[in-house]
Amino acid sequence: LRLFSTTATMSVWDDLDLLLDSPSSLTVTSSARGTVKDTANFKVEEDVSALRKAIEGIGTTEKTLIEVLTQRSNAQRQLIAKAYEKATGRTLIADLKGDTHGDFEDLLVALATPPAVYDCHEVIKAIKGAGTTESTLTEIFASRSNRQLSAMSEAYLAETGRPMINDLRSEVSGDYGKALLILAEGKRDESTSVDNAKAKADAKALYEAGEKKWGTDEGKFIDILCHRSVPQLRQTLVEYKNISKKTLQESIESEMSGNLEELLVAVVKCVKNVPAYFAEILFKSMKGAGTTESTLTRIIASRSEIDMLEIRAEYKKLFGSSLYSQLEV
Repeated sequence: LRLFSTTATMSVWDDLDLLLDSPSSLTVTSSARGTVKDTANFKVEEDVSALRKAIEGIGTTEKTLIEVLTQRSNAQRQLIAKAYEKATGRTLIADLKGDTHGDFEDLLVALATPPAVYDCHEVIKAIKGAGTTESTLTEIFASRSNRQLSAMSEAYLAETGRPMINDLRSEVSGDYGKALLILAEGKRDESTSVDNAKAKADAKALYEAGEKKWGTDEGKFIDILCHRSVPQLRQTLVEYKNISKKTLQESIESEMSGNLEELLVAVVKCVKNVPAYFAEILFKSMKGAGTTESTLTRIIASRSEIDMLEIRAEYKKLFGSSLYSQLEV
């Protein structure tokens, strides 16, 4: 499986043939590729009463909590949470925290939290305490659309009373910090038209700033990769391979190291294929000794209404087994 997965993973990132025409999770706003959708015949009172029974009875009925919270969309869960608080005087999240524990609690709380608020909580968790969890920041800021980043910033300000950018600025530094802060501003160009001449010029500038140069001009990579639109960058990746004979990802991996390398590789992967990027992270979080449940929870909760169907398909393609079967193990 490991050999198979390495070969498949390399080919998904090296193959640029279908890149220019494939949809991107960074620009598509429909929920058609999610696994969780609005439930038809949704009756908020019935759900509230089922949850109350499950939580207030002797011993919590986990089965009911799972059935209600996983079978409703996030928007429906917010209506349930509002009605629950009105009926009980308590918040649903506080009751879930009081009645469940560990990874199960984390997952239910994630499902009951609005997406932007959930992202904001994950960022707060990543930057507070001893040491910053760069891998979480990299995953979130490389994979979210401008719209998601703007909603996250608003949620952060509402939760903390401070601009998210200011808190990040005091936690990250160097070229990694510079790139992350540009991404966090959510100002990536969103035009859908592609300027071929500009893509060629950018590809040449990247080649001259890395492969062709003694020492790497990281600033050039950060500027182009963090500002250009997704369609423009896809064309640039194709042009870069024509000039360099290597993919831009391979060049970044050989020219850079540490957190900056991981962030720029994540950006390139997300420009190419966000679902494959998440499939790879899910695979890594489940292999080896112990599963990283916090990563599983974050990806499954945050992508369930966006592109989870595609993540599942990419996982099967890359690793030869279904995501479902791996989660069951």
